[in-house]
Amino acid sequence: MDQFVIALLSVLVMSIVWLIKVFLNSAKRTPPLPPGPRGLPILGYLPFLGKNLLHQFGDLARQYGPIYKLYLGNKLCVVINSPSLLKEVVRDQDSIFADRDANIAALTASYGGNDIVFSPHNSRWRAMRKIFVREVLSSSSLQASYNLRKDEVKKAIRYVYNNTGERVQVGELSFRTELNLIMNMLWGGIVEGEEGQRVGHEFREVVIKLVDLLGKPNIGDFYPVLARFDIQGVKKEMEGYVQSLDRIFEEVIARYRQKLSGETKKQGKTDFLQVLLELKEKEDSEMSMSLTHIKALFVDIVVGGTDTTATTIEWAMAELLNNPKAMEKVQNELSEMVGLNSEVEEFHIPKLKYLEAILKETMRLHPAVPLLVPRSPTQTSIVGGYTIPKRTRVFINIGWIQRDPSIWDSPSEFKPERFLHENENCDFSGNNFHYLPFGSGRRICAGLPLAERMLMYLLASLLHSFEWKLPDGETVDMSDRFGIVLRKITPLLAIPTPRLSEPNLYA
Repeated sequence: MDQFVIALLSVLVMSIVWLIKVFLNSAKRTPPLPPGPRGLPILGYLPFLGKNLLHQFGDLARQYGPIYKLYLGNKLCVVINSPSLLKEVVRDQDSIFADRDANIAALTASYGGNDIVFSPHNSRWRAMRKIFVREVLSSSSLQASYNLRKDEVKKAIRYVYNNTGERVQVGELSFRTELNLIMNMLWGGIVEGEEGQRVGHEFREVVIKLVDLLGKPNIGDFYPVLARFDIQGVKKEMEGYVQSLDRIFEEVIARYRQKLSGETKKQGKTDFLQVLLELKEKEDSEMSMSLTHIKALFVDIVVGGTDTTATTIEWAMAELLNNPKAMEKVQNELSEMVGLNSEVEEFHIPKLKYLEAILKETMRLHPAVPLLVPRSPTQTSIVGGYTIPKRTRVFINIGWIQRDPSIWDSPSEFKPERFLHENENCDFSGNNFHYLPFGSGRRICAGLPLAERMLMYLLASLLHSFEWKLPDGETVDMSDRFGIVLRKITPLLAIPTPRLSEPNLYA
């Protein structure tokens, strides 16, 4: 009996030793978290955050390399700073990292994540994106909406012409032009004249504040247990902006329904709102849309299609005013390809290679959304040999990657020529992992085809129609203000002088 007990104990001891060894080996095989600043207990790195998160993330990239972590309160964040690791996230493991880590403000603005930008990666998201791409961004839809783009660009040119010799606020002009275009694409001429101007003004006021609030640090995002108290009032403030947009949407939808009820059949191009309302009636369809989904999608299109595009136009004009040789070169190209006796048309755009290089260089130096929209893995994953736990907030730091001196020659200089030579194959498709101003993978910017056309068309028209100069004694302030959108701190004011040969071209 004693021998049996001894044998049993021996087996037990050996089993325990084996289990400990297996556990230790398993622990050794699990890659560690990425390196990063230590921060403070409970608070993490929050006390050390400055006003410009983009610049601070760049300093941390210099210190910790291509990937690092930091705790913001209870929230684990990982920042990706190299093309190779970026590829692992947006291409090799795209399906795992396709979810969003939406903050409280974003969830509120998107009607609870019922849009394209902040929705989880699921069948509803795929259906909404498919509808948007098919009805708004297909080649046939973009061609059908060309006259809308042309009309709005002509209005912008006429406005500038009427303000010859006066200061023009370039960003505000671009924003207004984009907003008018998008409203016309969404619901046609349902609100026009003075009322249309009123609605446009209301939109502008709300959209800029809404975008700024999306990027505001909120204690409830870092400590979810405190979210319900809304200590900083972020949720309440965002709800106020959403209610303002909601009133506009409800009014437009009601008018549109009334208009459709009086028509036997809508002739010509179908507005996007009509498509959505028809889908709303198909409740048993996989592509059906609720009123909440429609309004959330409108927020995406209005917000995403105005502020980012206007900001990019403003940065491009600022860089050109700072670089007279580049300004002269692009205007010579426009004179040659379009002619001073003609206005720019979209068919000219493919010929304007230097203008395209200017736009690409502008978006390299000043990406509209420099950290993209944060992603979140649906399961624990390995990136760059480090563990990224499930539900980590993952930032892709294209603001750093697109200025990385190991990738780009003279990375801080405005040199459009770099996109005519060694980087001529760079485009906005998300396949060059050192250049991703619109993102990449499943979550690439849904509005890319329209944004690319409108950016080129509006910028070409402004540069071809006018000479631009700064007010006497003034220089261009190139300092930026970080938010979810990277804006100039000081709005760009420039003075136009007509450049075309005939006054009637401005009529």
